[in-house]
Amino acid sequence: MTQKGKKQCFRRTSPPDILRDLPGNVIDEILMCLPFRDAVRTSILSKKWRHIWCSLPQLTLCYTLWKPEEDLTDFPSNFVRIVNHFLIFHVGPVTKFTLCVPYLDICPNIDNLIRHISRNGIQHLVLRLPIRGKPYILPSSLFTCSQLRHLTLQNCSILYQRDFKGFDRLTSLELRDVTIESKFIELLISRCSLLEQLVLQISGALSNVIEISAPMLRSFDYTGNIRSICVKNIPVLAKLSLSHREYYVAAGKCNIAKFFESFSALEQLHLNDMFFAAGAGEVPMRLSYDLYCVKHLCISSIYLSDSNEVSCALCLIRSFPNLQSMEIKVECDDNDTPALESLEVEPFSDVTFNHLREVKLMQTNGTIPEMQLMKLLLAKSPKLVRMLIEPCLVEDSATVKVLAELTKFQRASPKAEVVYKLDKHPNPPSV
Repeated sequence: MTQKGKKQCFRRTSPPDILRDLPGNVIDEILMCLPFRDAVRTSILSKKWRHIWCSLPQLTLCYTLWKPEEDLTDFPSNFVRIVNHFLIFHVGPVTKFTLCVPYLDICPNIDNLIRHISRNGIQHLVLRLPIRGKPYILPSSLFTCSQLRHLTLQNCSILYQRDFKGFDRLTSLELRDVTIESKFIELLISRCSLLEQLVLQISGALSNVIEISAPMLRSFDYTGNIRSICVKNIPVLAKLSLSHREYYVAAGKCNIAKFFESFSALEQLHLNDMFFAAGAGEVPMRLSYDLYCVKHLCISSIYLSDSNEVSCALCLIRSFPNLQSMEIKVECDDNDTPALESLEVEPFSDVTFNHLREVKLMQTNGTIPEMQLMKLLLAKSPKLVRMLIEPCLVEDSATVKVLAELTKFQRASPKAEVVYKLDKHPNPPSV
C-alpha cells in the first residue's frame, strides 16, 4: 500500500472528535454546570474548547472552588489571582454571577469585579461577602445595572445613593445582614416597580420606620423589629413571613389590627414566633375585618402559657374563616397552666373552622393548654381530615395518657384522623 493510501485509510477509520462537534450552546450548558476552576480546566480538552470559558455568561466564584476549606492560609492571594485572571480573560456579557467569600477580613479587588460585571449586562447577581472585619462598602457602580432582575446582598454596607434611578426590571431582592439607612431601603423598594419577592434581614436596630410600598409584591420575608416597619400599597401580597431577633422584643407596641389591615390578598402567613404580641396591649377577640384569602398559617414558636401570645394567635385564627391548614410548634415552659380559659371550646361558640383540613402540632408535651388546643380544633373543624401530633416527650406512660385523653375528645368531622408520631415508632398510632 502506498503512503497516500495509508493516510486515506487512517482518515477513514479515525473516530470523530465528539468534543469538537458539540454545538456551542451545549458546550456552554456543560461548562456552566461546572465549578469555575473545572470550567477553566476544560480548555485543554479540545482546540474548540480552549477559550470557551472566557465567554461564559454565568459564573460562580466561591472559596471552595480553588482552595480546600480546611486550609485558608493563602486564600487572599489566591482569591486576587483568580479574580485578576477572570478580569483579564473574560469577554462578553455576564448575565448571572455569584460571589461567595465568607472568610476574608478584607475583600481585595472586588470593586473592579463589580465594575466589570456592571458594564456587561448582569441580570442575576449574588454577593455573599465576609462576616469578619468591617462590612464591605458596595461601590456605586452596582446601582447602574439597569438590567438586573435578581439581586442578593449579604454582609455588606450600602451607602445612600442620591442619583439612584431604580431597577426597572428587578423582580427579586434579598438584603441579609446589611448595613443600610431606612430612607434608602424605602427608596430602593419604591423604585423597583416590578418587584415580586422581597427578603429583608435587618442586622441592626433602625431609628426610623421603614415604609414598604410595592404594588407588585407577592412574597415578603422579614426579619427585624416589626415595630419599625409599615406596610402599605401591597394589594397582591400572597405570602408573608415574619421573624424577629431577641434584642427587639421590648422595642415598643404593635397594633395587630392596624398591621394586618393591608393584607387583603394574603394566602400564606408564617410567624416565626408571636413576638409582636409583646407590649401589644389589649388584643381584640378577632379583627374588625376577615382575611378570607388566608389558607395556610404556620406559627413556628408559641408559649401557650403566655396570655399575650395566645390572645394574638386566637385573634388571627378567628379572623381567617377560610383557613385550610395550620402548623404550630409549641415552646416548652415550666408553667403548664392555661394562659386563658379562651382555649376552652365554649368561648368559640360563634366560630367554626369550616375549611380546616390539616393540622400539625409539634414539640407537644401533653400539657393542659396543649390538650385544650387539640380539643378545640377537633370540636370546631367539621372538614378536618388529619391532625398530626409530633411530641417531644418519650415516656411510654405519658404517651399512653395523651392517647387515652385524645380518644375522649368530641370530633366535628367523622373523617378526622389523629396521628401521634413518635421517632421510635415507624408506624405511628392513630386515634
